[in-house]
Amino acid sequence: MSNYRIQGATGEWEVVIGLEVHAQVTSKAKLFSGAATAFGAEPNAQVSLIDAAMPGMLPVPNRECIRQAVRTGMAIDAQINAWSRFDRKNYFYADLPQGYQISQLYHPLVGEGKLLIEADEKAGIPQDKWIGIERIHVEQDAGKLMHDQHPTMSYVDLNRVGVALMEIVSRPDMRSPAEAGAYVRKLRQILRYVGSCDGNMEEGSMRADVNVSVRRPGEEFGTRTETKNVNSVRFVMAAIEYEASRQVDLIERGGKVVQETRLFDPGTGTTRSMRSKEDAHDYRYFPDPDLLPLELDDAFLADCRASLPELPDAKRARYTGELGLSDYNARELTAEVETFARFETLLAATAAALGKPDAKVATQVANWSLSVAPGVMKALGEEADPANATAQAQAAILKMQDAGEISGGQAKEIFEIVLKTGRDPAEIAETEGLKQTSDTGAIEAAVDTVLAANADKVEQYKGGKEALFGFFVGQTMKAMQGKGNPQLVNQVLKAKLG
Repeated sequence: MSNYRIQGATGEWEVVIGLEVHAQVTSKAKLFSGAATAFGAEPNAQVSLIDAAMPGMLPVPNRECIRQAVRTGMAIDAQINAWSRFDRKNYFYADLPQGYQISQLYHPLVGEGKLLIEADEKAGIPQDKWIGIERIHVEQDAGKLMHDQHPTMSYVDLNRVGVALMEIVSRPDMRSPAEAGAYVRKLRQILRYVGSCDGNMEEGSMRADVNVSVRRPGEEFGTRTETKNVNSVRFVMAAIEYEASRQVDLIERGGKVVQETRLFDPGTGTTRSMRSKEDAHDYRYFPDPDLLPLELDDAFLADCRASLPELPDAKRARYTGELGLSDYNARELTAEVETFARFETLLAATAAALGKPDAKVATQVANWSLSVAPGVMKALGEEADPANATAQAQAAILKMQDAGEISGGQAKEIFEIVLKTGRDPAEIAETEGLKQTSDTGAIEAAVDTVLAANADKVEQYKGGKEALFGFFVGQTMKAMQGKGNPQLVNQVLKAKLG
């Protein structure tokens, strides 16, 4: 139960949130034509005769778009409808050549599912929570109006017309901006794991329509507004916060919330009215006469399910269970597809180099992947060549560190040189003098020198001031120019200090 409340002049209010997320399907072709879908193409360079609604052009469903939508439904444990149908949503707009949008209203491809958002006390999510998903339907996108190309006219770019979208409609189960933000992040994570959408909100391949209403806690739902095309998690949360407060203020002043479509202004953090909200009957939906119903056979569904990867929750559970990683490391490593892919590649390479099972080296590799390697690369900036950061090179560094041949600091220095030059880590350690000394004779000589030079502190240590042990370690490492094996230095010091 969310404890998020809006404090109005007349008491507390609860916000009720539902999201309609439009996710562009990963496909090289559009939903009903073979036109390309690449981002950033010249205006109107990716428009087929079907997209332009030329007479006599008939749509043909793209099998891959349907497959990706089904896989997405399976990933959220949703009902997959083996029989579904396309409908025409009729409305006129300058960037919609057909005068209608092919969508699915009455018989969607994917039915009810659910998505788990995890507890986050800092964000105000006190416990894990399931968010219901009403459906996922497949539809074609519209084009884009450009108002900044001419002083008196608007231009139309039809490149996006016909691009396949999954509209993922949640239940009104969210009760705070934080829950909505967590939902969008989790949904994006799943889409990217599955590979059905790249999740790039800045490029418009994932965007949310935000439905918000307010009520007294526990009472009936209020009238909702819909804020269209919000293109970042941060903006989704900001739009909810502003819109909920606006509605509370309006109601408490004696006004009424009107069901309408609004737009969010990122510059001011406010919403503004766009048009009155249409009901479904206003679009005069009817079955598309040019398209037969979609009928999915068992073999197709089995292939879709077999193609699913290990999903985020299962992967995180495996990392903490089988690999023994901390909850924090497991969460960070599974947050993004690229992060876990790099980690798993490096883990396999390191385990092979050390001849140890994955679980024995997982924490070492996780700490390197999350902290050490990114820190070195960030510090180098443009001097670093990411192509040099191969799994084999990093595994070689971790192997030397595991064997006590190099220290953590030396590992960083070696990695810096690898990133700049691509040289072999073992060769760098040898020629650049970046190896630890494990010669007990040399370590003993250095310890004797340090203890002799600090006889007064030795007496204090033996008198009970044990905190001085760190001082002796530091002085010994300094005398050895940082090349002494810390474990052996500790052992020798403990033996000599008694």
